[in-house]
Amino acid sequence: MARCKLFIEYDGTRYSGWQIQKNARTVAGELTSAIGKVLDSADFELYGAGRTDAGVHALRQVAHLEAKTMLAPEILRRKINDELPADVNILEIEKASPQFHARHDAVARSYLYQISRRRTAFGKKMVWWIKDPLDINKMQAAADLFVGMKDFQSFTADDPEEKSTKVHIEKIEVREHGDLILIRFLGSHFLWKMVRQVVGVIAEVGRGKLSIEQAGTFLVRRSNQPAALTAPPSGLFLERIYYPQDKKLESLEPVLPLHSEPKR
Repeated sequence: MARCKLFIEYDGTRYSGWQIQKNARTVAGELTSAIGKVLDSADFELYGAGRTDAGVHALRQVAHLEAKTMLAPEILRRKINDELPADVNILEIEKASPQFHARHDAVARSYLYQISRRRTAFGKKMVWWIKDPLDINKMQAAADLFVGMKDFQSFTADDPEEKSTKVHIEKIEVREHGDLILIRFLGSHFLWKMVRQVVGVIAEVGRGKLSIEQAGTFLVRRSNQPAALTAPPSGLFLERIYYPQDKKLESLEPVLPLHSEPKR
């Protein structure tokens, strides 16, 4: 058996998330089917670095594959891609050590969220269109509340009784790019629906419908309000999985550039 490291991009719009589920179309399900056809075997292990929810995309998801094959990594990549639907693509396959584990060896993860200030004909499934004016300075100030080791009990669908809700966030950047507002999260790990709920609160502050002080109280006392403000999955991308020695991304670029509408 040989172990490989896979880098995968996908448009999550048509899928019920990464993880294989009964009676649902998933990204891991499509990959498993394609790999099985190429290897003509079900005797392999595919394990992703993280689970993305229904409708969430990935720019560079990582998985490890353990299988019996004599195919070179690049040939294996091409053959698997030939069996995959157009909205799932393996960017790269490289040999990995037998001990490499896509999830357990990861030291950090980053997510990108795209908010559009205008209606778009091309990027609808990759943005959250907010019609209200947004104050980006207030949004960054709200984002700063969540940096550091914080308790995100108000920002997850996970059961706080079953797992820790404390997460270390290294950085949250809020930037304008044409008519897009980009929000990047960099942290040790993320809870179920956490990023989308934090984005929803940041956006509500940007709208002026929630104060920065009110947003801060959600980190002190458990509240159901962030769940009610959950941002849609369309604008969320798993951006990177980081391993020891990996360099962190410095530039913040949109997935789909959205130029500002011309002023009349």
